[in-house]
Amino acid sequence: MTQTTSTPTARGPRSRSPEYRLALRALHGLREDLLRKPLTFRPLPPLRTDGPVLGRLPAPMARWASWSVHALVLAWALITFAIGYESVGDGAEGLFVGALCAVPVALTLIRPVLAWWTCLLASFFTGVLGAFREGWPWPPAAVGAMLVVMTVVAARTRPRTAAWMWGIAFVYTAVVTFLGVGGGDLETGPQFLVAAAFVLLAVSLFHIRRAGQREVVAQMSVTAVERDRRTLLEERTTIARELHDVVAHHMSVVAIQAEAAPYRVDSPPPELEQAFVTIRENAVAALTELRRVLGVVRAEDYEAPDAPQPQLSDLPRLLSNVRDTGLDVEHVTTGAVRELPQGVELSAYRIVQEALSNVLRHAPGAAARVEVSYVLGGLGLRIVNGPGTADAPPSPGAGHGVTGMRERVGMLGGEMTADPKDGGGFEVTVFVPVAPASPQDAVTKVLPGVEDAVPPARGATA
Repeated sequence: MTQTTSTPTARGPRSRSPEYRLALRALHGLREDLLRKPLTFRPLPPLRTDGPVLGRLPAPMARWASWSVHALVLAWALITFAIGYESVGDGAEGLFVGALCAVPVALTLIRPVLAWWTCLLASFFTGVLGAFREGWPWPPAAVGAMLVVMTVVAARTRPRTAAWMWGIAFVYTAVVTFLGVGGGDLETGPQFLVAAAFVLLAVSLFHIRRAGQREVVAQMSVTAVERDRRTLLEERTTIARELHDVVAHHMSVVAIQAEAAPYRVDSPPPELEQAFVTIRENAVAALTELRRVLGVVRAEDYEAPDAPQPQLSDLPRLLSNVRDTGLDVEHVTTGAVRELPQGVELSAYRIVQEALSNVLRHAPGAAARVEVSYVLGGLGLRIVNGPGTADAPPSPGAGHGVTGMRERVGMLGGEMTADPKDGGGFEVTVFVPVAPASPQDAVTKVLPGVEDAVPPARGATA
């Protein structure tokens, strides 16, 4: 016995035709734009006082001018009232018809969707009453009111709403024209629809342009953030590559001295020999891992420098090269010159180098002054320059020099300020703390008790 199973035909939104789904989306848009919550209170906010036009006005005048759109809408409501009143004639009927045309215009300031429906129903209601015998179905008062209402509503919503309003106005005009409601001249329908189409098209283009500008600004903000983040990572990678040589040198010295230390004493204790073996193994392992890390952060086109990393003692050579380019640089050193950790020496040299490069790029022809201060507890740097000359325009730069200097100073736990000077020029001040430490203190800190365990050297050199 064979049992067959029939699969029911799939039903639902996916089985519908594309035209049907498109119609559903269109009806959903109509419901969201004009039918859902038409009584929602949405007051028109004042204009921004920091805009390109109002921002140039004095503060009191700008505050008053920010309500200019509200004043224009209310003024047009009065004009519409006057047109409706004059079109019907004097008396209560004129006041009633004028109010029907003016109220929807004023209503756009607080409830724009309700204002649209009110204006459309008011136009039909006045036609049924036979208030207008000329220009039906769109007499002058109704045209003025409807165009303003459609413009304000479209400006406050979206281009899709403008399309729906024009479509409903088209259907209304066609039905009223076909049925001949209200009598009178029926030629104003096409004229009104053409005028409304141009007005709504202009408002929609303005909407699209403003949305595009906002999108561009948002993308530029995101791009700027990503560029700054990438710049920061590149600067940190550069610092890591440069400090690799410094750290590798120290670790190599540790490994060599740990291997040679047992041969500098007579009959060293086994515990001491094992301690130095452990030190050497750890130093070699650290060097291996350091090379792996450098391989990760090294760029494809990176080439290791052949010369040692520069130090503060190389500043005269740097300043000489800068003077050859035409920059007048004064070098002042204060305090007792002493040897600093190689990382501090390298970072200080790079900070001075980058600051002078910024002077050459952004203030050509200016005089610069480099101050190096050996103070108690650290190192101070001050690089200051005056304004550039007018006959030497500045060259554009990436603007990443200050970021790199801040990264170097932050890595060393220091402080930095980089601000323009009054009257022109720029000033960079840096303080890097340097804790005084002797080599013997460093060894004792790493291996407590090693000072008592290691006998005095015999004078032999490894």
